[in-house]
Amino acid sequence: MTRYRGAILDVDGTLVRGNNGVPGAAEAVRTLRNQGTNLLFFSNNPTQPPEHYVSRLAAADIAIDDANVLTSALVTAEFLEAEYEGHDALVVGEGYLSELLEERGFVVCEDPDDAELVVASIDREFDYDDLTAALWALEGDVPFVGTDPDVTIPVHERLVPGSGAIINAIAGVAGREPDHVLGKPSPDAGRAALSHLGVSAEDCLVVGDRLDTDIALGEEIGATTVLVRSGVTSPDVLAGSEIQPDHVIDSVREIDEVLAD
Repeated sequence: MTRYRGAILDVDGTLVRGNNGVPGAAEAVRTLRNQGTNLLFFSNNPTQPPEHYVSRLAAADIAIDDANVLTSALVTAEFLEAEYEGHDALVVGEGYLSELLEERGFVVCEDPDDAELVVASIDREFDYDDLTAALWALEGDVPFVGTDPDVTIPVHERLVPGSGAIINAIAGVAGREPDHVLGKPSPDAGRAALSHLGVSAEDCLVVGDRLDTDIALGEEIGATTVLVRSGVTSPDVLAGSEIQPDHVIDSVREIDEVLAD
């Protein structure tokens, strides 16, 4: 049995690439489970519900339940419930995020003058009117929250703008930084992940392909970090980064090397 009672696993670039599973990912997940490790699958993508990841990972021969999934949207919703319950929210984001907040009791408003809270996220239909509405909503002392900091995200071997691009655009015109940016690697995301797993940080692995989100999250909470080379981090980026993982492996299929350390 491994000393790691829990593992926070990134999805894109770590377990799957596009619609295909990373070779050996299913076996790695089975290895962790056989070692008695509780697993949490954590994505910074705020546009999809847990059911999406259940289906997507099932296609890669990785069976999980909804309860095993955490996303930046869920972290954001939990944070807003705790900090801004009852606030009417102007949401710059895609349909799922608005639906999730409405399910949690928030009123999602369209009139910026009614907004008591601005929530910004990736929105592939983001336009000038959305930017204007957010600007007007933030003219007063209104809380400004982003779902995640990812400026770019990988799609079909190329990068496209992510939530961070939208958040930065709004911050630029409003002349103020967000009060909170949730998702990996925020402290709130770390606390939420450990709470979902029910383990302490020293008993936890964080496995992912991005230094600035996955590995930084592990550093933030004091967990053991594992960078996989199957995603976006090149050797040059790793060599020049201040963020350094505890372990580097070619892909998650080599996780047994970490467990044996």
